[in-house]
Amino acid sequence: MPRSRFIAIVFALVFNLPVWAGALTADGRGKVVEIVDGDTVLLEDGREVRLVGIQAPKLPLGRKNFATWPLADESKSALLTLTLYKFVTLSYGGRRVDRYDRQLAHLHDEAKTWIQGEILRRGLARVYSFSDNRAVVAEMLAVEREARAARRGIWRHPFYRIRQAESVHREIGSFQLVEGTIRDVAERRKYTYLNFGENWRTDFTVAIRARARRRFELSGMSLSALKGRKIRVRGWIKSRNGPMIDASHPEQIEILQ
Repeated sequence: MPRSRFIAIVFALVFNLPVWAGALTADGRGKVVEIVDGDTVLLEDGREVRLVGIQAPKLPLGRKNFATWPLADESKSALLTLTLYKFVTLSYGGRRVDRYDRQLAHLHDEAKTWIQGEILRRGLARVYSFSDNRAVVAEMLAVEREARAARRGIWRHPFYRIRQAESVHREIGSFQLVEGTIRDVAERRKYTYLNFGENWRTDFTVAIRARARRRFELSGMSLSALKGRKIRVRGWIKSRNGPMIDASHPEQIEILQ
């Protein structure tokens, strides 16, 4: 066993955390004094913390003409119950600060409750990962799947239903989970394309940049072997020769067959 992995496991056992929590590095703590929304809190020392790895239903937060997402207030209320006026430990598994100077941290309370995991378990957020912050995403996906199977929280609401690849044309500009069978895998210049329809110019596609392919290879996911497989992919849908999701890391894709 690599020494780093051994130290991680010892850390998890000493602090009474799940063994996978050893993939995170605990670095500091603070008292939560304000809840911004379902995935963001303010600490007493002035730091703003974005609960990395999840996306809770969004509130307007001053944005003009922004409609509140369903269950946004319920998600914020749950985070309030879990953290307000409590001390939390901040743990990191990737990039630590975003462009808004927010801490990108996992939170554990003094009872060692993993806050991201609890929000996901209640069905009040979706997994929302980035290529530079991938620690414990597999564990978060497992919690999300369990909540979805139990139809908790957002998973009872049509706003958050899983879309089908053939019917996502109306979802441009939104974050979605999309399922479908890959008809073809094509490499063109600096991209690998996973095509879900007969016409790549109009049908749903997943695009992987050449520089991201290595992440998929290291995870054991062969892109060429995905032809004919049914998958679930998550990300922001843009319009580029039809609806498209850019996949930058393998945790965005779940193989269903």
